[in-house]
Amino acid sequence: MNQLPTVENTAKVNRGLSFKFDLQAYTLIIALVLIAIIFGFFTGGEFLSSRNISNLFTQMSVIAVLAIGMTLIIVAGHIDLSVGSLVGLTGGIAAILQVWYDWNTLMAVLAAVVIGAVFGLWQGWWVAYRAVPAFIVTLGGMLIFRGILIGLSKGQTVAPMNASFKEIGNSYFPYIPGYILAIISIALLFFWTARNRKKRESMGLMLPSAKLDYGKISAYSFFILLITYMLNRYLGIPLPILIVVVLAGIFIFISNKTAFGRYVYAIGGNQEAAALSGINIKKNTLWVFITMGALAGVSGVLLTSRLNAATVSAGNMYELDAIAACVIGGTSLIGGKGKIVGALIGALIMASIDNGMSMMNIETFWQYIVKGLILIVAVWIDISSKK
Repeated sequence: MNQLPTVENTAKVNRGLSFKFDLQAYTLIIALVLIAIIFGFFTGGEFLSSRNISNLFTQMSVIAVLAIGMTLIIVAGHIDLSVGSLVGLTGGIAAILQVWYDWNTLMAVLAAVVIGAVFGLWQGWWVAYRAVPAFIVTLGGMLIFRGILIGLSKGQTVAPMNASFKEIGNSYFPYIPGYILAIISIALLFFWTARNRKKRESMGLMLPSAKLDYGKISAYSFFILLITYMLNRYLGIPLPILIVVVLAGIFIFISNKTAFGRYVYAIGGNQEAAALSGINIKKNTLWVFITMGALAGVSGVLLTSRLNAATVSAGNMYELDAIAACVIGGTSLIGGKGKIVGALIGALIMASIDNGMSMMNIETFWQYIVKGLILIVAVWIDISSKK
């Protein structure tokens, strides 16, 4: 006679599942720690210096913003090969409007984001309403946007930007406000954890161990304070990484707590089932591409601001870095699976490898080889886990 599961047995099973889930979730963090230790050792600790960590976060911000949008694109079952060229184009337009036509910083930034969204709308229309594969549409977009940039700029480097524009990518949040912001972030983490536990309990849903939940939040809090301390030892928290954190928070909320986010995952998971359940696939696909275009505009502003110039080669190959960051972060190229937090960690891993190998004076061709191998292994792990 089969024995019915007892409360004790169920708890054991749940603990096992929780451990397995956590092990998978923290694999990226473990990999990041190992990368930091290895490069820290081979650079005599310079890789882990406050100055280099600050530079690392600033450098990764452009790819991180692109990875946020690319996560939604890939989750929906598509791909966007045009984002690198769109970064160059939107950043170039912002520079041209300010340097050649004397637009103020706010209007130039808004123009870059709006133009990015419009081009995203154009590509999304072809994919959603004309059923042209996203690979072809965005491959064409990659060439078109680069051509428009070369035509508008006449092949010239457009510089310098106004001081207020340069501050977007090169300024820092002061020390004391930085610590206040870190404490507020930690308080919000504990508040949302307690709120979610209370909500699950009121709905009669199964609750993870309180020690597990609050232990994770305590670990997050430790790392938030540690990173804030390290950054404040240099010049403070870089403004670009704060922009990334704000955008990530917005899109994590959208992907997890809104109907649009759920629809995107449903479309990528099983498009036929999503259509039968009443989801407007064309409309939601269109909005995914609009979002990606707007975020490419933000990245274009950050890149132009950091470099204090716009060039015809700006953003070259950034689409591959963004896709690699998503895949390394656990986003499935088949669609239906992926997390923004994972993509951000993937972007940090890619930036760390570039930064560490440069500090070790390793030749550039090795950096391309290593990143390519990492991408192949990440996809292989994703496929193996499905089997």
